[in-house]
Amino acid sequence: MRRRSLLIAVPAGMVTLAACGDDDSGSSAADATETPQASASSASPPKIVDGPLPAITAGTEFGEKPTVAKGSGDPSKDLAVKTAIAGGGKAVAENDFVVAHYLGQIWDTAKVFDNSYDRKTPLVIQLAQGSIIEGWRYALAGKKAGSRVQFSVPPTWGYGEQGNEEAGIKGTDTLVFVVDVQDTFNARSSAQGKAVPQDDAALPKVGTNTDGKAPSIEVPEADAPKKLVAEYVLEGDGAEVGAENSVLVQYKGVVWDSGKEFDSTYGRKQLTSFSLQQVVKGWSQGLTGKKVGSRVLIVIPPDLGYGDSPPQGSGIEKDSTLVFSVDILAKM
Repeated sequence: MRRRSLLIAVPAGMVTLAACGDDDSGSSAADATETPQASASSASPPKIVDGPLPAITAGTEFGEKPTVAKGSGDPSKDLAVKTAIAGGGKAVAENDFVVAHYLGQIWDTAKVFDNSYDRKTPLVIQLAQGSIIEGWRYALAGKKAGSRVQFSVPPTWGYGEQGNEEAGIKGTDTLVFVVDVQDTFNARSSAQGKAVPQDDAALPKVGTNTDGKAPSIEVPEADAPKKLVAEYVLEGDGAEVGAENSVLVQYKGVVWDSGKEFDSTYGRKQLTSFSLQQVVKGWSQGLTGKKVGSRVLIVIPPDLGYGDSPPQGSGIEKDSTLVFSVDILAKM
C-alpha cells in the first residue's frame, strides 16, 4: 500500500520554489507525488453515529500502534465515529493540515491495508474536499490534537464502488481507521521555537512574532553574501528535517537588492507542502538538518536559486539573491 493511499488530490508546491535550470531535478513538488486515488463524494454530509465499531485489543495508548478486532455483524451504513482518547490540544477544522499516525483495516476481514506506525513517520494531510477521502474529513472535524479517534467508513465516504485495487479494497468494503491526531495547522499557524539572537549586521533581520502574521524581513544596505546562509530565527525542539523529507511550511520571500516581496503563503492564506528534493538547491540545503518548529532565515545566492532563469512572472530578476523566512511546521 502506498503511503498516499488516502489522498485524492495533492497540493502543489508554488512555482517559485520549483527546481529549475541546472538543478538535479526539473520537476515541481506536485510532479513527484504519486498518482492521486479516486474517491467518492456526496452533495450532503454523512450522518455520524456512535457505532458499531470493533474493539481495540492492543496498543490502546495514544501513539501506540493499535491492534483492532474483526468487525462483528454488519457495519453501519453511516459514518461511525468514536473518540477513544480525548486530547486537549487545538481543534481540527475544515481545510486544516493534520499531523496524525493511523492504521486502516477492512471491516469484514480485519486485514490491515495501511499504517503509519511502522513507517515511524506520521501522515501530514489536508482535510479539504478533493484532498482526502470524505470519511476522514467528517470524522476528524472538531477533534482535538492529542485525541485518538476510531471510525468506520462505508464505501460512499471512502473509495466508492470502484474501491482501491492496489490496497485490496473492494467497492463493497467498509473501512475501519484508528487515528492519533498529533497536531493541526492552518493559515494562522507559526513556528513556536525559542528566539535566537540575530547579531550579524550583514544579514537580514527577521521578525519573531508567532501570531500567524507574516514576519518582517529587513535587508541591510550591504552586499549580498556569496554563499548560502541558513540561520535559526526561532529554534524549535522537533525532529530534524532530512534531505529526503517533505515539509509543511509558512514562508515569505523577498529580493535582496530591493527588499520587494515576491512570494508569501501568508498573502495567499494557504500553507504549502513540498519535497526538499524538488525545490531549488538553496531551499533543500538550507532546511536540511533544521528542526521542526523552527523559523529559519535563508539567503540564497543566484547559483543555488534561479540564476539567469527565474520563473516567468515571478518578479525575480536574473541573478537575484533571494531572502526567505521559513517556518517549518511539520515534516512528512
